[in-house]
Amino acid sequence: MVELKTPGEIEAMRAAGAVVAEALATVRAHAGIGVSLQDLDDVAAEVLRAAGATSPFLGYHPDWAPSPFPGVVCASVGDAVVHGIPGGYRLRDGDLVSIDCGAVLDGWCGDAAVSFTVGTADREALALIDATEEALARGIAAAVPGNRLGDIGAAIGGYVRSCGYGMLADHGGHGIGRRMHEDPHVPNEGRAGRGMRLRPGLVLAVEPMLHAGGGDAYRHDPDGWTLRTADGSRAAHCEHTVAITEDGPVVLTSR
Repeated sequence: MVELKTPGEIEAMRAAGAVVAEALATVRAHAGIGVSLQDLDDVAAEVLRAAGATSPFLGYHPDWAPSPFPGVVCASVGDAVVHGIPGGYRLRDGDLVSIDCGAVLDGWCGDAAVSFTVGTADREALALIDATEEALARGIAAAVPGNRLGDIGAAIGGYVRSCGYGMLADHGGHGIGRRMHEDPHVPNEGRAGRGMRLRPGLVLAVEPMLHAGGGDAYRHDPDGWTLRTADGSRAAHCEHTVAITEDGPVVLTSR
């Protein structure tokens, strides 16, 4: 069931989104050569704790996963696209890092992701991140009343394909509210004018996930969570929680 949120509920989600934005900004500021992914998870956990929020990621256990997720953030490096488990890996010069974080505050969820480089960045990594951010911006711009879900997918996918990048197969964005994952599924590729009509009050997590190598295939790590590009190329992931309003899309996970 797709649930529409009232203006007051959207404001409550904006408060949760602000916690997510602060956590991501703090993690990014702390990331550096030699810093472990566990260190970054600890930083995010402290931001959530200080705000009186909890993590929808920690302990999350969908039926396809072998065990509950053990972190507050998903920390994916290099060819890891999404769902990377924060552990002892220490960041190296030139690493491309994607951090996905959620927060629950007063019963409402926020969810967002950023990608960035550590130390000396190469042009290919920066171009991939720029394209992912632009794909997200185009998807958000298409999230207006009267459009359809396919318009969001067409905006994202059309741009990504024109750049020669691949996208994580079988994955996309989602509705969000009192639960982190709600209906509808938000595809990163689609046909304009197709799919569910977008209405004010709908809140979506829009999240393109790009593969530098141009393919869409992926593989699972033995941990059952981490997804990596099948060709070993680097990946980037950017996400915002977005409310559709009469005045257009409103990003709820910004500072």
